[in-house]
Amino acid sequence: MTRSARIPPAAFVPITAVAIAALGGCLKPVEKPQEIPRTESPDHLPARIVAPHGEEMVLVTGGEFSMGSSTAVDAAPVHRVAVSDFYMDRFEVTQDLYEKIMGHNPSRRKGKDCPVERVRWTDALKFCNARSAAEGLTPCYDLATRACDFAADGYRLPTEAEWEYACRAGSSGDYYFEGGAEKLGDFAWFRENARRKHHPVGEKQPNAFGLYDMAGNVREWCNDWYAVDAYSAEPRSDPRGPSTGEKTVLRGGAFSGSAETCTSWARYCDEPGFTDACVASDDYGFRCVRRAK
Repeated sequence: MTRSARIPPAAFVPITAVAIAALGGCLKPVEKPQEIPRTESPDHLPARIVAPHGEEMVLVTGGEFSMGSSTAVDAAPVHRVAVSDFYMDRFEVTQDLYEKIMGHNPSRRKGKDCPVERVRWTDALKFCNARSAAEGLTPCYDLATRACDFAADGYRLPTEAEWEYACRAGSSGDYYFEGGAEKLGDFAWFRENARRKHHPVGEKQPNAFGLYDMAGNVREWCNDWYAVDAYSAEPRSDPRGPSTGEKTVLRGGAFSGSAETCTSWARYCDEPGFTDACVASDDYGFRCVRRAK
């Protein structure tokens, strides 16, 4: 049975605000979920496309949402953000797809339907360009400068705003589903149920946009450079984060993380390129997006 045909089944320690600001953490109490309406899909854009390698992408229809959380130092202030339409991989990039495109599999724990892991941010950029070239699309990244051409039609990493908008899928609470942390096991692989390893993509329930594993399994690289105070300065329309930095953003929680790290707003960061790929984390992965046209 293919992933698209599956029917889904029904180590951070809390730290002080001072430590969060110093370390880039982002964990705090839950907020009451509130639903906001989703924008209707444009008639001229298909709601789902299948890429040449068989990977499904979901149309995330643009709109406005409240980004961030008032309870975390680096996710405040909560602010209204508008994002444009884009396509996003329905699943995290798998080891099978990564090996088809790049010719090797860097993952520590092998499994063709599992998310690729031990991937550096710079590796993810190379993959995006190679995937674009393989499909005759214009690559988005200048690998020498790491600059992204957002006008190109190829693959790239999502911005933080795009990632959070897609993750929330019309919700505005801590989690993108009803029931809070007590229901997290229905939607995510995390510390309490993952048995210290990632799992094949698409085994948990999707969010309202049909995207899987947005709250766990592996953390996902975003395009943005990380800054604790990024939300206080960024523009309100298609924000792209700081132009430079020392670390880049990861989102989405992981099999190794607590429930607090799997919230829709939780931020994490790490160095974009390790000198030794062997020290890359086995809970870092990613998914791609493409400009809707």
